[in-house]
Amino acid sequence: MTHAKPLPHPHAQPLLPHQGKVELLFLLFHGAGADASQMHGLAEALRAAYPQAAVVALDAPQPLDSEVVHGYQWFDEQELGAVAGVAAALPEFIATVRAWTEYFALEWPRVALAGFSQGGLMALEAVLAQPQLAGRVLSFGTAPLHRPTQAPEGVCLHLLHGMLDESVPYRHVADAAQAWVSLGADVTADILPTTHHEMSAALIQKAMHQLRTFIPARLWREAVVTAAEMERADQAVLRGSGTRH
Repeated sequence: MTHAKPLPHPHAQPLLPHQGKVELLFLLFHGAGADASQMHGLAEALRAAYPQAAVVALDAPQPLDSEVVHGYQWFDEQELGAVAGVAAALPEFIATVRAWTEYFALEWPRVALAGFSQGGLMALEAVLAQPQLAGRVLSFGTAPLHRPTQAPEGVCLHLLHGMLDESVPYRHVADAAQAWVSLGADVTADILPTTHHEMSAALIQKAMHQLRTFIPARLWREAVVTAAEMERADQAVLRGSGTRH
């Protein structure tokens, strides 16, 4: 499968369907100090489960300024802090998601963002800041910057974390999930007891389970409304037939 247009990021290596058109898009974002290869395990799991999806793991735009770690970052947390860093990086991050969505000519509900640590934070904050950007977020090893006060409309949020995470205490994830539930968001939170701050196979397996099985609450609400309308219609028909002689 080929595209006439150049890739939005020339060095990216998308995993594409062996045949047929792209029906889903997964964009993967690594943590600070790593590169796209950190998301390899998740990319392969997604490719196996969704053969008609494009899976794209991206390198962050900024080299990490370190003599010890040779990787990339979405923003410089040491210099800017998390809040200012995310704010500065969001426009380019959102533009990246839009560019890949347009490249594959997909509607936003068919786009999913998955990120670890700093990459997961960017994904969460992006869908909070920009409506109709993506239909799902898989967030590994991170939590939103603030306790949620809004539920991103039409977005399923899957939070995946380790109870032994030494970088982001799991209580922040649990608190965010509870807040989103109270706001009516479609959210799941899986906190695994033996997992640290890592893209572990167990977290990937749990993410795949949620993708396969989670039915957004809004669909249940729509189903209830539809069932109620059908019931009223049936009752009206029965009442009408009962008046005939």
